[in-house]
Amino acid sequence: MSGSLFTRLAAALATTEIDEKLALTTGIAADWRAGRLDWRDETPLELRCGRPARPEIVPPKAVPQRSPTTPEGRARLLHAIVHIEFTAINLALDHAARFRGLPQAYYADWIGVAAEEAEHFSLLRERLASYGHDYGDFPAHAGLWEMAEKTAHDPLARMALVPRLLEARGLDATPPIQRRLVENGDEASARALDIILRDEIGHVGLGDRWFRTFCEQRGSDAETTYRELLHTYKAPRPATPMNEKARLQAGFSAAELAALAKKR
Repeated sequence: MSGSLFTRLAAALATTEIDEKLALTTGIAADWRAGRLDWRDETPLELRCGRPARPEIVPPKAVPQRSPTTPEGRARLLHAIVHIEFTAINLALDHAARFRGLPQAYYADWIGVAAEEAEHFSLLRERLASYGHDYGDFPAHAGLWEMAEKTAHDPLARMALVPRLLEARGLDATPPIQRRLVENGDEASARALDIILRDEIGHVGLGDRWFRTFCEQRGSDAETTYRELLHTYKAPRPATPMNEKARLQAGFSAAELAALAKKR
């Protein structure tokens, strides 16, 4: 071992420079694979999420509508997804950095996710550049990160309400976005989203697996606990229609999807 995993994760999470965050994240993944990082370190660390000065963060309702029928609308749509991918890098870094004393496999999983999210960000940033824009050119909201803050005290709640709830919404939203992009002449971006969707099924699946593991350890029923957490945190229920095929691949049961689809 040549260094603390958690010190490295905290540094990557804290940096506000985009390219530095990408490089640090990639470096952590490489050193982890090489066995150079100590995941048993118990030294307390203060975690801070670093974001660049742009984009401007606004309430969700203040983010302008993103119609893909014009180049500007497609750019705004891509920017929104790029922002989600950037946030997802920070989320995966935080998942790994924040919770100590968990199995080695937990850290391996979220380090791998962070590296994949960095790849997704770079891929979609290139697509955004094809429209003459870069990340930061349009306003964005911080809904994903706000839920991470609310669940910072408990890995079970974090797994339930970030990957398994909010990130899973991307599984539902991606196919319709792809269709709209293709209808408006941007097949390249739609193909890029094929890669994102494939990997995100796996990421949501990891959230599902660790959520169920933590529930089993605490002697609670996972699907009942999930619905209770939605109520406790006043979290949005999954929007319908859901991408049932992708959600089943990610670990949801057919019975749970049917229950979630029912109106309150």
